[in-house]
Amino acid sequence: MNHLSHKISKNIAENKQLRVIVVGATSGIGLAIAYRYLEAGHLVGLTGRRQELLQKVQNEYLGTAYIQNMDVEKAILASSQLENLIAKMEGADIIIVNAGVGFVDTKFDWQKQSQTIAINIAGFSAVASAASQYFTEKGKGHLVGISSIASIRGSDVATCYAASKAYVSNYLEGLRKKFIKAKKPIFVTDVLPGFVDTAMGQSEQRFWVSSADKASRQIIKGIKKKRKIIYVTKRWRLIAWLIKLLPDWIYNRV
Repeated sequence: MNHLSHKISKNIAENKQLRVIVVGATSGIGLAIAYRYLEAGHLVGLTGRRQELLQKVQNEYLGTAYIQNMDVEKAILASSQLENLIAKMEGADIIIVNAGVGFVDTKFDWQKQSQTIAINIAGFSAVASAASQYFTEKGKGHLVGISSIASIRGSDVATCYAASKAYVSNYLEGLRKKFIKAKKPIFVTDVLPGFVDTAMGQSEQRFWVSSADKASRQIIKGIKKKRKIIYVTKRWRLIAWLIKLLPDWIYNRV
């Protein structure tokens, strides 16, 4: 038995083999999360628009990686594709909704805003709703959504993006409340990343930038602990606290 096989066997022995689905797993945080679960020996379903990238991961992890082509901009189709993937994997314990898009919005570009709404709001809602329905019928599960530090207050740089992520956070909070009141062991986690070194996370004013690998490690650790909110990296909790406390007259000048 080689070192990797021994490590995988040890991880499975110490922790039950999970069935994890990552919606939006062809790059960035989503791909890093998928690889981390796969390397730990879990069964992982990956979705995304780029079939060739999904196929590459499946070829690397034959028997443990399941793939499903999905464009969350096509919300109704995406929800049924998630159901197909769950059936293909014979169930899911954790569903992570990572798919999203973001643009710097300085020219009131409605085409970009419309795409943001279609993916970050309509697409997210369709997939999260399908996941919630599945977990409700199953009687347990863990739904994870990737929001953003930008969700905390309005943004003059990425107005639609920040608003869409505020929607994601509020949607997840509402689901959490619903499951708590129903007394069901269904957990909901809201992940709020700061700047992460991905294609979408580029900005001239970036600081405290995390690698996708480091972000994935902290996210999975928080999921394992069933955290309600995960700040990535942890120091962004401080920034979130400051943003919430800033009075308007200061915030509007930042």
